[in-house]
Amino acid sequence: MSRIGKQSITIPSGVEVKLNANDRSINVKGPKGNLSFGWRSEVSVKHNDEDKQICCAIADGTEETRVARALWGTTRSCINNMVEGVSKGFTKKLKIVGVGWNAKAQGQTIVLSIGFCHTVDIVAPDGVTFEIEKGTAVTITGADKQAVGQFAAVIRSKREPEPYNGKGIMYHDEIIIRKAGKAFGV
Repeated sequence: MSRIGKQSITIPSGVEVKLNANDRSINVKGPKGNLSFGWRSEVSVKHNDEDKQICCAIADGTEETRVARALWGTTRSCINNMVEGVSKGFTKKLKIVGVGWNAKAQGQTIVLSIGFCHTVDIVAPDGVTFEIEKGTAVTITGADKQAVGQFAAVIRSKREPEPYNGKGIMYHDEIIIRKAGKAFGV
């Protein structure tokens, strides 16, 4: 039994859910945007419109294997993230640490000056927005949790934090364990 999969998903007010059992897809519409998801045949999803709940289970006629239980919990988590994303949204915060390093916004493109001889330009995907505060703090927001996290990871990968000087692009709450440099004259 999947502990995550057997929990029902409550739909908040202002969120509209359309379930299509024929092609195994769900569309969720809310104030922050629209998201859709298609689930595998091992899982069945039921929408109770009166109770405003979505329930996931292993499909009838499917053997309860380890893969089926994993897909059951994964499907439930993906649908829950969609409902939460279109109602509240998701946020990731990054900070840029380094002398003269900063970020600038040019439309939907973020321009990073991070110690290279050239600037690094990254275009934000659809449905993802970002704000830059004081040139060194980047806040990424959007309805799709995966897209927000992936865009934050792409920005961070352009100059990962290093442990000797502590420079780089890191998550806001990330802790970098510092290493001691070489000791001279010992």
